[in-house]
Amino acid sequence: MTMTSRPLRQTIRQQRKSLPPHETAACAEQLAQNARKHPAVLRSHRIAAYLASDGEIDPLPLLESLWSSGKQVYLPVLVPFSPQKLWFARFNRNDMLAYNRFGIPEPVKRDLIKPCALDLVFTPLVAFDAAGHRIGMGGGFYDRTFAFLHQRQHWHKPRLVGLAYEFQKQACIKPNCWDVPLDAIATETQVYTGL
Repeated sequence: MTMTSRPLRQTIRQQRKSLPPHETAACAEQLAQNARKHPAVLRSHRIAAYLASDGEIDPLPLLESLWSSGKQVYLPVLVPFSPQKLWFARFNRNDMLAYNRFGIPEPVKRDLIKPCALDLVFTPLVAFDAAGHRIGMGGGFYDRTFAFLHQRQHWHKPRLVGLAYEFQKQACIKPNCWDVPLDAIATETQVYTGL
């Protein structure tokens, strides 16, 4: 983490939480429209996302679009046999959820797959830059989970796409050696992409 990561996290998290509900809903709808027509989404079948917490932009309108298109949707889950990495559980509209130790909802019914079995992953983030660098919440779960992408030279699935509000964009984020870069970032105004 750079010296500026901690104060930046606090500032942006506070900004996210202070947005009025009508604005967060409008941004989530616009983000869904921007992301769902992207070629990477259209050609993917197994897509992971998250359920918004801590003021994160809400991917639920995007998930509705994915379900309507016949895509399989997965959510990250914590599992005891892999405590520092995420696995992914199949998620449908009306599935029961329970809170994990961080207060994040996860599917109760666990049809689990490994991260490498996914085509596309929509990741939460606190800050990003146009080069695909992200600052997460600080736990390192996504970087540890997708570290295997550093070793791949040809097969680059899953693709990682961050979801954020446009105001979370920074001019430049200095990555750490263990950071896994994003392939694209979708906001309510555009998609920054290298896909």
